[in-house]
Parts: sequence; structure tokens; C-alpha cells
Amino acid sequence: MFGAGPASAACALGLALALDVSSSVDEGEYALQSQGLADALEDPDVKEALLDPGTGEVRIAVYEWSGRWQHALVADWRPMTSPQAIDALAARVRTAARSHSDYPTALGHAIGFAARLLEDVRDCERRVLDVSGDGANNDGYEPTTAYSSFPMDDVTVNALVVGGVARPQLVRYFETMVIRGVGAFTEVAEDYGDYARAMKRKLLREIRPPMAIGALEAPTPEMQPPG
Repeated sequence: MFGAGPASAACALGLALALDVSSSVDEGEYALQSQGLADALEDPDVKEALLDPGTGEVRIAVYEWSGRWQHALVADWRPMTSPQAIDALAARVRTAARSHSDYPTALGHAIGFAARLLEDVRDCERRVLDVSGDGANNDGYEPTTAYSSFPMDDVTVNALVVGGVARPQLVRYFETMVIRGVGAFTEVAEDYGDYARAMKRKLLREIRPPMAIGALEAPTPEMQPPG
């Protein structure tokens, strides 16, 4: 049974979800991505984690990214304090029109956009960026430049690599260039048809307080962008 929400009004987690809409994502894949995120948000296990009083308040924002200047906010920060709030966010994601379709993959700029977005949830105990993508950066500056240029030191960046099962080199790219912070991790989806499953696993790891899933891992070289 879902609770009424956390007892404290303090924000425990600000989670920004970044969706790849670059030209490598066709219309069918885009639909699977949107549907997959909406399905993951509506999953009973995810809802239970979001509404568990022990979790604290979780705020979620969703945006699309592709080229250097192609970013679109699908949903601004929303507190996930009731089943209705979660369902409303899922419905927004599922029905939003695609913002761009003909631009390259500018991961560094996508992270820069997130840095500004995450400034609005500085009162949250944890701030996390969740980046989905199916390709390495091929436009603009690299993620490492974004990390040296924007205030991201206290933000954890996780990744969902689509198509990573068949492309281990892409997974390695995200592990060495994109994810960042103590406890940062990479989730892998076989393809966009596997997106909902992978996103559910990823959300559960991100939402639950670290003490609920074991002690935080010490950062490893794979978790930090190269200097």
C-alpha cells in the first residue's frame, strides 16, 4: 500500500532524467524510450520506492537533448509525493511531442544544461543526473569539459547506455567519460525495446537512500572522468 508521502517536507533527492533525441534515435525508438520511461515510473516497485516515507521527498525533472543548443524541458521539477503526481508525470512523458530529430550527439552540452537545471534543487540532500544515450559525443565539447566548467562537484551522474550489450566500447565510453561521483553507475539496455526494464532498475538504485542498498562504494577510476 502506498503511503501519503514522506513525513518531512525537506527534499531528499533531485533527479534529472535526460533523454536522447539525437538523429541516431528513429521515431520507433523514440516512442519506445518515452513509453519505457513512463512505464518505469508507473511500475509498482518504483512507486513504492518514491512514496516510501524512509526515502524522503523526491523531485523529478525530465528533458530531451541532442545537439549543442537543442534541449527541451519535458517536465520541470515536480515532487513525487502521491500516486497521482507520479501518474501525471508518466502521462506527460508518454504524450509529449518530440522536440528535435535531426541533430548530432552533444553530451557535454547536455550535461551543461543539466547543471543549470539542477541549480533549482540545491536544497535537496542528493542531486542526480540520469543520462540516457545510444552514442558517444560527436558534437561540441566533451563531458569532461562540462564537469570542469559547471558546478557539478556534488552531483552524481549515472548513465543508461542503449545498445550497450553489443557495443562494449560504448559502455566503456560512458563509464570513463560520463558517469561521475561516489556510487555512480552505468545501466545497460540491450536496445530500446529493453528500455523500460533497464530504466526501472536504474530508478530503483537512484531513488532508494544509499543506506537502504548498502554502504556507498568508494569511487573508482571508472567513476571519474579522466583529468
